[in-house]
Amino acid sequence: MIWRRILIGRGLIGTGCGTRLAKAGYGVYGMDYEGHGKSSGLAGYIPNFEDLVNDCSDHFTSICEKKGNLKKMRILMGESMGGAVLLLLHRKKPNYWDGAVLVAPMCKIADDIRPHPMVMNVLTKLSRVIPTWKIIPTPDIIDVAFRVQAIRDEVRSNPYCYKGKPRLLTGNQLLKVSTELETRLKEVSVPFLIVHGEDDKVTDPSVSKLLYESASSTDKTFKLYPGMWHSLIYGELPENIEIVFSDVINWIDAKIATGNSRLEIEQKRANDIKTSATSTSNYL
Repeated sequence: MIWRRILIGRGLIGTGCGTRLAKAGYGVYGMDYEGHGKSSGLAGYIPNFEDLVNDCSDHFTSICEKKGNLKKMRILMGESMGGAVLLLLHRKKPNYWDGAVLVAPMCKIADDIRPHPMVMNVLTKLSRVIPTWKIIPTPDIIDVAFRVQAIRDEVRSNPYCYKGKPRLLTGNQLLKVSTELETRLKEVSVPFLIVHGEDDKVTDPSVSKLLYESASSTDKTFKLYPGMWHSLIYGELPENIEIVFSDVINWIDAKIATGNSRLEIEQKRANDIKTSATSTSNYL
């Protein structure tokens, strides 16, 4: 089998997603963010979102630069907060990635779970004093993100999944990042697919639509699924998960089939440099 390449930003995306993509013929790499999953750090605590993005950039870039991967396409995938990480990775290296799959990306936190502006102002000040406290007044994310009760129970019983309200500084960082992303959607130039549930109460599907409409990318697709919730690839009804994965894999397959324009440009540049060096040497 010829293994193709996709990089997956972990977020809420778990091993089930990686297994599905691997069975479809893709090499899959992921990581647990600091304070998430099996990584070190206080659970659910993000003191600096930029540091988290830098960790991901270093990790995934090191994988891409391995000898066996140099001629493989580089496609990022991220869900929810992972979608925000993906967009920031693209911003760091606009021409490095060949494609992106954004699953209910956190370009804006939904109004249904955002505290009142006056409350947020108070919480922002408190985050400088008691950054790790879990006192942000939001609904239980598990209840509003995962549609299937059995999946909610599974998440709650998983010791590696964070439960409880967001920590103050974590919430502050997420709000800052999502607000900034919302104002810079037009800068997104990477080819991308967005999939979002119409009934998502965690991240705002209208901003995913705005990203699709505003992005400078000329290769972009947006799929909005009526009746579906936030966790499209884990917490939905089985038949809905099949629909979403079919769309995702079909998009990636099509992207692979069109060829790797980035690699062709890099090879041409390397050949031009080699030819120029040879010509110079012959002249001397």
